[in-house]
Amino acid sequence: MSGVTYHDRTKSYSGYTLFCESYEDPRATEGGKAPIYLIDMEGTPVHQWEVDTALQSFCRLLPNGDLFYPTRDRSKIEEAGLRRLNAESEVVWSYHCRIDHDYQLLDNGNLLLHTIADHMSPQLGPELKRNPYFLEINRDKELLWEWRGERHLEEIFELLPAKEEDYVRNRIKEQFPFDWAHNNTCQLIPENDTYREELDRGVEPRFKPGNVVFSYRSLDVIGVIERPSGKIVWAWGPAQLDGQHKPHMLENGNLLIFDNGTCRGHSRVIEFDPLEEQIEWEYSTAAKEDFFSPYISGAQRLPNGNTLICEGGKAHLFEVTPEKEVVWNFQLPKEWHKEGGLGSIYRCLRYPKDYLKESDLLS
Repeated sequence: MSGVTYHDRTKSYSGYTLFCESYEDPRATEGGKAPIYLIDMEGTPVHQWEVDTALQSFCRLLPNGDLFYPTRDRSKIEEAGLRRLNAESEVVWSYHCRIDHDYQLLDNGNLLLHTIADHMSPQLGPELKRNPYFLEINRDKELLWEWRGERHLEEIFELLPAKEEDYVRNRIKEQFPFDWAHNNTCQLIPENDTYREELDRGVEPRFKPGNVVFSYRSLDVIGVIERPSGKIVWAWGPAQLDGQHKPHMLENGNLLIFDNGTCRGHSRVIEFDPLEEQIEWEYSTAAKEDFFSPYISGAQRLPNGNTLICEGGKAHLFEVTPEKEVVWNFQLPKEWHKEGGLGSIYRCLRYPKDYLKESDLLS
């Protein structure tokens, strides 16, 4: 069974889709391995990697056919980190760290990673805290830049209205005293129209290429970190977002966000104009509760203007047009599910058909 239940070849964006089911410990499964799939538009796996560590997060494919994947090993610190696999699933490079949720491959070959750091942070309270920690390294594992979230919380408060500041402070104190941020995004901002518009207006650009988008799920806050200074220069979301994932800036300067609706009870995908602070496009379903993943998930804007959506909690991937018509639909087949799998897909990525033209991965 392929998992594809619908495919409109005239309207979908043709390519290969990369994803994996989440696993706590695949060594407990038959064979002791967890699969990472690259499928074609018919849902047929064209390549498969297998790993023997816990697996949840965001895989990225390189043009030569190698694959980066982060572990899901908070409870197994000796195994935690980022790994690069070749086509035969052999580890050709690794970096030991508490990798968490997201990372970026930079054009110069460096890596921007989001990790977690559990330590005392007196400014947040008297007990142990889990803090977001960004770092940039080169392939020789040299530390080039680092950023610690607990040192910049006050900058968020300076950017929010008083009512929203109270909302955030209450979330930290009452609802999430330990994992107060739970950042799930680390996106390097690309060239974009909003940056150019800010330059034209003669103001200090907040959305310049190279700055970093973050997403504090615990606080319903997304924001932008200026690099290299580390200052948070933009923040938004309290009372608007609800447990969001994967906000990232598009070339048009808008942000694409999977707004989970954890407490609301239904999800939506929105395209948000950060200058006007208004929603430009939204995907949801007529019966709101039909589209709902209270955790994980994400969305990707495709080159033809369609949007690929990962409804992660249901292991459901689908593609919609700007008019919100579903033109490709994939449900993880039961036959692909192995004992020990969590039945969810954290994120997915669609690659164009010619992305691997210089690789023998598909031969």
